[in-house]
Amino acid sequence: MEHLIGRRVLADVINNYGVTIIPAQTVLNYDSVKLLYNHKIDEFTLSLDQPPEPQGDGARNRKMLKQTVSRSKELFSSVTDSASIPLTDIRREILPAIRDLSGNSDLFELFEIVKAKDDYTYEHNIGVGILATLIGGWMNLSEDELAVLSLAATLHDIGKVNVPESILNKPGPLTDEEFEIVKQHTVHGYELLKNAEGLHPRVALVALQHHEREDGRGYPHGLDKSRIDPFSAIVAVADIFHAMSSKRPYREATPFHEIVSQMRQGKFGELNPEIVSLFLDNLMKKLLGRHVVLTDGRAAEVVYLNPHNMESPLVKAGEQFIDLAKERNVQIREIALV
Repeated sequence: MEHLIGRRVLADVINNYGVTIIPAQTVLNYDSVKLLYNHKIDEFTLSLDQPPEPQGDGARNRKMLKQTVSRSKELFSSVTDSASIPLTDIRREILPAIRDLSGNSDLFELFEIVKAKDDYTYEHNIGVGILATLIGGWMNLSEDELAVLSLAATLHDIGKVNVPESILNKPGPLTDEEFEIVKQHTVHGYELLKNAEGLHPRVALVALQHHEREDGRGYPHGLDKSRIDPFSAIVAVADIFHAMSSKRPYREATPFHEIVSQMRQGKFGELNPEIVSLFLDNLMKKLLGRHVVLTDGRAAEVVYLNPHNMESPLVKAGEQFIDLAKERNVQIREIALV
């Protein structure tokens, strides 16, 4: 909820017992946000003033992302009617924005910008494109390889154009039958892309394989790690991080510490460990000196990273130092952007 800091509540905030916990016209700060969290107040029930217009690079990046998502929606929607991929338009209008956004110097601002909020399917395509491009840069891929990876990541879910919107936008968990239909988007995507003129064959492979897992428990073909294209493995990591970071109609965004921990432990299936380590290690290194919100609602600053356990750094909350490696009941819930 740290994004609410600085907003003004226009009506009294009342808890489940009918007690006013925050009076109307209060400007929210870290303490009041903690109060909302402790009383389990849903932010979407709050009456708030309009957020201030963002300034600087953040405003530019958000505007660019919004325009890119909007344009990608138009282009992807055209595939349903024509059964062909508008590659020229995607390369000219979408990929330059993805490369630009992936170069954002503030990594956590980038992650906040790319979280899906309103139009998940299309925001997810762009978000995964940006995150995969970021990982590819860290892997020192050549420019040619990075161009293929960016395009493949952006098109990884193109097969969902053949999945009914009633299933894609269902405001709740899918039935087994519905999930089987969704799983076919990998095959649909491959079929759409495999014969596209001027398209590198690895792009179609990523569409087919991005849900495969190294232990052979993925889909659609249950491939083991020796048969999964490295680009598919990169996109799988970006795909999971973006999906779990984003709020969906049927669940909240997963807290930061849970995403990191579960990716390390392979809770989302057996991902390529080298890619996971590269991504998470780079992520955690950027945490040093950042302000965070802990799971108990307290604001803190990351002051030291344990090289043997970077997911649980030493933080300072007020005058208290907390070693998150020892205080297992407290972890990092969100990264503050203020």
